[in-house]
Amino acid sequence: MSDRGVAYKRNKTVSAGQWRIVSKFSDACLIRADAGRTLRSVLDRVGNKWTLLIVATLHEGRKRFSELQRDVPGISQRMLSLTLRHLERDGLVKRTVHAEVPPRVEYELTDVGETLIEPALALASWAIEHNPSIEESRTEYDERIGSN
Repeated sequence: MSDRGVAYKRNKTVSAGQWRIVSKFSDACLIRADAGRTLRSVLDRVGNKWTLLIVATLHEGRKRFSELQRDVPGISQRMLSLTLRHLERDGLVKRTVHAEVPPRVEYELTDVGETLIEPALALASWAIEHNPSIEESRTEYDERIGSN
């Protein structure tokens, strides 16, 4: 195993004696023996742009729906509602309905939701740090293949 996390394993799909390069993380896609469905499902939820923006906004504290809509730039009412429903279902957000007239509904991160903050900030930092080189690569690619 090298210091870059690459290992050599026998490849069962090729003839004896052949090796293939695999990452030390390649087995992560096989968690729970479901061919990666669990991992993809969770990453689909936490990796979308609205989830990360909502979680970051709720990290500031409990908020009402209208506050979230104001504080999450560009999100529609429908998308905010849908994303909050998914986050509540996944146990990342707690929804509290207060018995008032008119009803007051507040959202806050659960303990599990709070654990998403550190990796989300790490991902955001990575994106900010590497954005210039990504933009440069996009420009070079677009010029090379002639797209906009």
